[in-house]
Amino acid sequence: MRRRSISAATTLAVVLSSAVLTAFPAGVAVADSARLLPVESVGDMVVDGAHQRVYVSDPEGGKIVVTDYAGTVKATLTGLPGVTGLALSADSGQVYAAVKNSSRIVSLETNTYTETASYPVGAAPGDLEVVDGRIWFGYGSNFGSLDVSGAEPVVHLAQRGDANSFGGTTLLGADPAVPGVLVAGAAGGLAVYDVTAEGAVLRAKGDMDTAVKQLDLTPDGKQILTSWGAPGFGYGIGAYSTADVTAQSGYPIDAYPNAVRVASDGSVAGGSFSWYEPDVHILRPGAAKPVREYDFPNTGNSSGADTLVDGALAWAPDSSRVFAISVNTGGVFTLRALTDPTKELPTLKVTAPVKAERAKKLTATGRLTSATALPAGTVLKVTRTDLESPAGKLLAPVKTKADGSFTFTDVPPAGGKVTYRVSFAGDASHAATAGSAAVAVSRKATALTLTNNGKVYAYGKDVTFTAHLGATYKNRTVAIYVDPAGSDKPKKLVRNARVNSQGNLSAVIDMTRDTTVTAVFAGDARSAGKTAKATAAAYARVTTAVSRHYKTGRIGSTSYFYFHKNTAPLFTTTMNYYGGRQQRLQIQVPYQGAWYDTDSEYFPVGANGKSAVTLPAPGEAGIRARVRSSYIDRSSGDSVNATTHGAWKYIIFTN
Repeated sequence: MRRRSISAATTLAVVLSSAVLTAFPAGVAVADSARLLPVESVGDMVVDGAHQRVYVSDPEGGKIVVTDYAGTVKATLTGLPGVTGLALSADSGQVYAAVKNSSRIVSLETNTYTETASYPVGAAPGDLEVVDGRIWFGYGSNFGSLDVSGAEPVVHLAQRGDANSFGGTTLLGADPAVPGVLVAGAAGGLAVYDVTAEGAVLRAKGDMDTAVKQLDLTPDGKQILTSWGAPGFGYGIGAYSTADVTAQSGYPIDAYPNAVRVASDGSVAGGSFSWYEPDVHILRPGAAKPVREYDFPNTGNSSGADTLVDGALAWAPDSSRVFAISVNTGGVFTLRALTDPTKELPTLKVTAPVKAERAKKLTATGRLTSATALPAGTVLKVTRTDLESPAGKLLAPVKTKADGSFTFTDVPPAGGKVTYRVSFAGDASHAATAGSAAVAVSRKATALTLTNNGKVYAYGKDVTFTAHLGATYKNRTVAIYVDPAGSDKPKKLVRNARVNSQGNLSAVIDMTRDTTVTAVFAGDARSAGKTAKATAAAYARVTTAVSRHYKTGRIGSTSYFYFHKNTAPLFTTTMNYYGGRQQRLQIQVPYQGAWYDTDSEYFPVGANGKSAVTLPAPGEAGIRARVRSSYIDRSSGDSVNATTHGAWKYIIFTN
């Protein structure tokens, strides 16, 4: 069993985020993963290696989230207010959780994630450790134990003995390889205890830096490690002897250390709160420099990158992974699985031409480097991904030279984006890694045309737009999109099909607005993609009805509406509606055989497409005029139709 506790929870709102890796820079192993954690805070984390599950407590949310090693949520256990410390039983059958707000410890079955027992402990438990089957829990500046092996649970409180006066929250540490030993510490005090069914017996005590967020016991039982250096030792992982709690040489890491975990093989994972430096540091036992470091990306909205939550580190029991929980400035928590942490992570860089010609040889180069040099002749796998091999095609492997450099050539059969991915499988002391480079490979230009560009059509006319595709290699599919003018009608796909034997594909469009029609050929391995556009206009629908006249008649060849001199004519215009649209009403009178404008004015069109306007009665006979309604592109309040004039309506006033 490898787990430890988190001393301070971080309360932040959960927002959805995602990150996509497009390359493999230094510090990122091939199998590393990151997945959003649906929590409001983080209290503790424990790893169940038997079932490959990760348990994370959320004190603010009152729940425990269970994920697999990749971070996929498998279960959420609710109704646990203030849940903090977590511990795993030796047989991986139970997870114990400290439910602080209800002063109890619950037992959760790991196959079904169901609560099997609830034990009142008479105090608000925080940090948990399991030693020899008994559950030890910190509360306030003291600690106690819970024994569930008998017919009835047995609780012992106030087990601190005469250790230094702890202040604040008590941290606990233990290791399954060291039976009968428990370490405890809080704000300035650190102590080692020999524990039995009867209680805890103080072995040694000493001072501890007050900035410590977490502590752990090494599997050889000789050292206590803390997430901050010993008093006077500055930044780094502190180390203390379990014999007399004297400070020893620790592990230097970045400023503001905030987590420490020891693996079953003695490897140390140290964490630090850092916006601009690595966040997780992996050190071999006794080493002065990390063998691996992990620098979290920036998924928030500030210049600083994501940071490690205090104490949010845990080893998989087989030491194959370190799990870390980060949080960004937006309050997003992410569970990160860091693979092969005790192995060096080499850097693999690939360089290829930016552009190349299809079916002609190109040369790519690269270099594989690591802190501990890899031997000449290291074999690397090369994969080419292109339009004809989207899943990737394996090419001949390449071997490194003494300096780690390598060269390979290829004749790309397909054009477009071609990606060469070179990968190193790893070895006993180096993690797997990979690098890639993309090449824009030439393709033959493609001819694509579209009819009816620049034409204007009557309102509502069905118009056939025809795309014509020239010669291509394989792909003969064209997509036709229609984008009517106006913000209320988005662009949409109306056809996506193979062209006919003449290379044509048509779509019938109902022209009620100015419309942009786009034909798109996506391209293929040897033919470049192509787009053609046609913009056609549509007249508005404009009609005008005249009312309140007493008769109609002709004057010459022109039909007139007759009004009495004291009657005010009513003109009702009907027009296809668009938000904010206005119609222009224009009035002309005759003079010496010609018609002249006397007035024009814009009037709003209602949502029903109607606009009614009354002209004042002239009060005298013999006056003639003509009136028409028009939609004027832009001046009528929008630009979704072509300028359209309605028919003139002729009127005359009589006695």
